[in-house]
Amino acid sequence: MTASPAIEDLLRELAQQVLGLLVRRHREFDACEDAVQEALLAAFVQWPEKGIPDNPKGWLVTVATRRLADAWRSDSARQNRESTVFALTPADELRAPGPGEEAAARGDDTLTLLSLCCHPVLSPASRMALTLRAVGGLTTSQVARAFFVPDATMAQRISRAKQRIREAGLDFPLPPEEERERLPVVMHVLYLIFNEGYTASFGADLGPGDLTREAIRLTRELHGRLPGDAEVAGLLALMLLTEARRPARTGPGGILVPLAEQDRGRWRQDLIDEGTALLDRTFARGPVGPYQLQAAIAALHDEAKSSEDTDWKQILALYHLLETVWPSPVVQLNRAVALAMVRGPHAALELLETLEADARMARHHRLHAVRAHLLTMAGDAAGARAAFETAARRTTSLLERRYLEARIEELSPGLTRRPGPARPDAPAAPCDRS
Repeated sequence: MTASPAIEDLLRELAQQVLGLLVRRHREFDACEDAVQEALLAAFVQWPEKGIPDNPKGWLVTVATRRLADAWRSDSARQNRESTVFALTPADELRAPGPGEEAAARGDDTLTLLSLCCHPVLSPASRMALTLRAVGGLTTSQVARAFFVPDATMAQRISRAKQRIREAGLDFPLPPEEERERLPVVMHVLYLIFNEGYTASFGADLGPGDLTREAIRLTRELHGRLPGDAEVAGLLALMLLTEARRPARTGPGGILVPLAEQDRGRWRQDLIDEGTALLDRTFARGPVGPYQLQAAIAALHDEAKSSEDTDWKQILALYHLLETVWPSPVVQLNRAVALAMVRGPHAALELLETLEADARMARHHRLHAVRAHLLTMAGDAAGARAAFETAARRTTSLLERRYLEARIEELSPGLTRRPGPARPDAPAAPCDRS
């Protein structure tokens, strides 16, 4: 019997809670993950026939704990650990948290698991992969497809990440101050996951939507655990306001549609309303951070009825603030676009010259794409065409390459086109998204 979508959604929601609880109790990340996967499989098989238990989380915890004990029993070198498992009383080990402690347990376990996946010994790529696998519930194959690598390569990456965590040693539960110290890393990982899903670095597609959905879901979880954190709320608002545009980002034949030319009637108003409401509450809380500033910029775009109605002066001011609190060449690149809309393309082209000294940006296709748009606005068709050609050679996204090649054709002799704003339709993500 096949599990219903409701059961699948419930299992995905509970998986991270059960894994976090087991890891906090037993510390063996790899073994706990295997045990949870077996418990999920058992639920997938049994629940459609027998019905969902009254306490589904308790059921999964019990089954996973027994699988963990079975695994340790079969390994004679771990018999001491087995006795530790069985030394726990049923009341301590096998019962699920009661009503009064459920929220606290969920909060501790989820944040602990996210913090674990963002362990400082891991590379940014490993943090992203492990978060999607262990916390997001994606299979290794799904994670591999999202990053355009073979399954075996991703399996090795995740395996090495777990090994590094084991070698680094664990201390559970994490002290609250350590969890709080890792929070910026956790948010940055979720931010990078969203960006990769919104605009894929490689391939012929716009970006895997399951990555953006997982990033939003996990950020919702984090916001639910830390409702008073303004930057977590700002990150969630940024994702919602950006994801709202997805339905209008491609046209017939999958052609990329820039922000200025999108049919705004296709944007998801429910996500815009939720994101702006979050942002309104966030800005009233005190100091404003980079995620809140980016969300405010996204809100100004989403609330404008057209590109011409966009409050570019306020967007330019917000980019000045963002560059102050979060210096980044990509932020400066986006500020150049806003500057062009306020003061004209020549002022923006002067700003771009300062970015050429940054080695990463000098190689990045977006610098040349923005320059091409600005040159088009300035009436320099030949210079714009050359910049578009450079950008098309350097992008690794086939979708972006087709868009850039179409712009090259439009700038061929005999063709004229009134350019729209060159605002990139994505958050101001770091250039290095490894």
